[in-house]
Amino acid sequence: MPRTLANAPIMILNGPTLNLLGQRQPKIYGSDTLADVEALCVEAAAAHGGTVDFRQSNHEGELVDWIQEARLRHCGIVINPAAYSHTSVALLDALNACDGLPVMEVHISNIHQREPFRHHSYVSQRADGVIAGCGVQGYAFAVERVAALAAAGRTDA
Repeated sequence: MPRTLANAPIMILNGPTLNLLGQRQPKIYGSDTLADVEALCVEAAAAHGGTVDFRQSNHEGELVDWIQEARLRHCGIVINPAAYSHTSVALLDALNACDGLPVMEVHISNIHQREPFRHHSYVSQRADGVIAGCGVQGYAFAVERVAALAAAGRTDA
């Protein structure tokens, strides 16, 4: 049975230090907390009759495990890999194993206006779209896009 937003949640993954959102570098990341982001995502998915499975980890291997779980139980992935964007071939490999599953990459800040090492993301090589520089609202945009892709049948992992 194809997974849709009606029968499978969107996996929303957050990488290292996002647990400190709202406290860490508010001039870059704003004052919203990760709990605020989760509420925003829940609302965005509910508008399409869906739910989210919202998680955060500072550990690369745990994120890989969750991506592997998502390929079997979710209708899409929204991921803010944070610093792992620029370093993790492991996340890219895990996402590449999610054939047909919509993947959206989110960055709260515009990584292309920041230090040069942040301009490259391994995750972008697999993502169906990248949203950067829209603040936490970028998560809602990403949920909207995954919902659209899932409705079009892009969940045949």
